[in-house]
Amino acid sequence: MSVWLPSAPCTPGACVEPAGRGRAALWGVLRLAALTALVLAGITLLPFGRRVPAGAVRRWARVIVRAAGVRVRITGAPAPTGGVLLVANHISWLDIPLLAAVRPARMVAKTEIRQWPVAGALAARAGVLFIERDRLRTLPGTVAHIAGLLRSGTAVGVFPEGSTWCGRAQGTFRRAAFQAALDAGVPVQPVRIRYRLAGGPASTAPAFVGEDSLLASLWRVATARGLVAEVEVRDPIAPGTHPDRRSLARAAQPAPTPESGWTHAVLAS
Repeated sequence: MSVWLPSAPCTPGACVEPAGRGRAALWGVLRLAALTALVLAGITLLPFGRRVPAGAVRRWARVIVRAAGVRVRITGAPAPTGGVLLVANHISWLDIPLLAAVRPARMVAKTEIRQWPVAGALAARAGVLFIERDRLRTLPGTVAHIAGLLRSGTAVGVFPEGSTWCGRAQGTFRRAAFQAALDAGVPVQPVRIRYRLAGGPASTAPAFVGEDSLLASLWRVATARGLVAEVEVRDPIAPGTHPDRRSLARAAQPAPTPESGWTHAVLAS
């Protein structure tokens, strides 16, 4: 693996904590069954593509998160219509439906996900844009492709940290995707995602980090008590307000918040 690839120091053993007293195993099974049913229902609609109203997709995405036992609170202005680059910090697999609840978008993901059993094929059918992170020579073509989608009026969703973090620390937003927004002349919509216990502190239970398995993360979330996902939709950054991708990425990066215990790790980008 190339040394330039983004990575986080977060690991399940060091960072991930249970969310209060666990629910009975039966509750976890029921939640996972409901989650599976909703995902399968969404799969049946994939052939209809853009004919599915955006409002219906947003509601379905919220229900997905709620079925996992996580309450959703979305604050802030609605995302712009037309081409827009949605960017968010990355903590969990839950971030994907949460971003869709803000605005349905073509997601950008590492090409390794394509190899995941079942999930990889589903992601491909859903129109995920896979990028080869360890092949720098493919980057200009990827940026050009994203810019073309943005020009056509498509929303594209990116997690610019390039890796998941536990939520108490965050990585630096890498700049490549922001070049696509500059080239296409479209706004950037920053979104901040946080997880906490109801009426309590920040929680790392939803984090999907390090060598954690998807099944283990799903079970941890489904059996947890009182998880809340807070999604802050910040003001969009209009095209032309930043001269280069470095300053644009910096403007979109969420600042660490003392109340959440976040720290900011500086990575090369």
